[in-house]
Amino acid sequence: MSGTPSLADCLRSLRAVVFDTDGVVVDSARIHAAAWQGAFDACLSAAGGQRPFDPVTEYLRHVDGRSRLDGAAGFLASRGLDLPLGDPDDAPGTATVWAVAARKEELFTAGVRAHGVAAWPGTVRLLHALRRERVPCAAVSASRHATELMTAAGVIPLFRRVVDGNEARRLGLPGKPDPALFLEAARRLGVPARDTAVLEDALAGVEAGRCGGFGLVVGVDRTVGGGNSAALRRHGADVVVTDPGELLTPGTD
Repeated sequence: MSGTPSLADCLRSLRAVVFDTDGVVVDSARIHAAAWQGAFDACLSAAGGQRPFDPVTEYLRHVDGRSRLDGAAGFLASRGLDLPLGDPDDAPGTATVWAVAARKEELFTAGVRAHGVAAWPGTVRLLHALRRERVPCAAVSASRHATELMTAAGVIPLFRRVVDGNEARRLGLPGKPDPALFLEAARRLGVPARDTAVLEDALAGVEAGRCGGFGLVVGVDRTVGGGNSAALRRHGADVVVTDPGELLTPGTD
C-alpha cells in the first residue's frame, strides 16, 4: 500500500530549496503570456508590417522570468522597435517601453481578477514533503504580484521566506539572469547557494541558478510535449521535470 512520498535522491543532500513563483508554484504564466500578447500586439500593430507576438516561443525566449521593463525592452529590441524608455509613471500604451510595460500590468491584473490563479498540485505535494523533512523553502519572483498570488492560492505558509518584485525594487536587485534574487533568498534562509536547489521554468531563471553556484538547478518544462526541455538544459538546468511533483518518490508501508 502506498505511504508517505519521499524526496528524490537529487534533493537529499541539499539543505534548502528556492522556488520560482510563476509557472512553478502558481499557474499564472498563462495569464502573464496573454497580457504580454495584448500589450505587444498593440505595439506591433502601431508599427505596421510586424507579425503578432507568439505567446509561447517569444514569451519563453524574451520575457519569462524577467522584470516587466526588461521583458518589454528585450522583446521590442528583438523586433527592431526602438521605443524611448519613458518614465515609470507613463500611462499604459505603445509610445514608450514603460507604457508598454504598464499596459501589460493592466492586462495581467484584469486577467487575474477574471480567472484567478491556483497552485500547481505537484508543487504543493513537494512543498509538504520538504516541510516534513525540515528543509526550509523560499519563493522568488520578479513580479510584484507574487506574494498576493501565493496568498490567494493558499501556499504562503509553506515558505519560510519570499523575495518578490517589491523586495527586488526596495533592495535594488537586478533581474534574472543575474542570480541576485536567488542568492538573496538563500541568504535569508541561512543556507549557502552550494547547498541549495533552485526550481525554475524560465530560461533566464535556470541561467541565474547556474551563475549563482547553486547545488542543483531543476528546470520545469510545462510546455506541451516538453518542447522547452533542451533549452532549459542548455541554459543550466541539471535536471528537467514536467512538474515538481516528479521530485518525489512513492512511499511504501
